[in-house]
Amino acid sequence: MTARGGTEHGPGILPSLPAEHRERLMGLAHEVHRPGSVRLFEEGGAADRFWIIRTGEVALDIHIPGRGPVVVETVGPGGLVGWSWLCPPHQWHLGAETRGPVSAWEFEAGPVLDLCAAEPPFGLALVGLVAETIGHRLRATRTRLLDLYGPKTVGPRS
Repeated sequence: MTARGGTEHGPGILPSLPAEHRERLMGLAHEVHRPGSVRLFEEGGAADRFWIIRTGEVALDIHIPGRGPVVVETVGPGGLVGWSWLCPPHQWHLGAETRGPVSAWEFEAGPVLDLCAAEPPFGLALVGLVAETIGHRLRATRTRLLDLYGPKTVGPRS
C-alpha cells in the first residue's frame, strides 16, 4: 500500500507533524524498496532527496581516511534519512547503506522545498523537525568519534 493509501505512519518524524502538514508531505511520497547492502548515497554527493523509513534499517557512516566508512548511527522505522537536501550546498554530510531489506517513503527535494516556500507554516514545521534530526546526528557523530579517537580511560589505580 502506498503512503497515500492511509496506512499507519508508525513512530518517528511523521507523528510529530500536525495532521494537515503530514498529509501534504505524504502527498509527495513515493514508496521504494531496497535490498540489503545498497548504498543510498555517498558523503559529498549531490543531496536531492530524503527518505522516511517504513521497515528495515539504514546505517549512516562517515568516511575516515585509512579506515573507510565508520557507522555513526543506525536509523530504523519512522526515522528520517537525509537532511542535506535542505541546506546549501546540498551535499551529503554522511553516507548511507541499507542494513537489510528496506521499505521507505522517498521524497524529491525540489517539490518539498516548493511546498515549504508556498506554505510557510508547513515549511516551519518541517524545518523544525529536520533541525532536531540534525542536532541528534551531530551528537551521535561526536559520540562515535570520541569512542574512536578520544582519550582512553584507565581503570582505577591500586
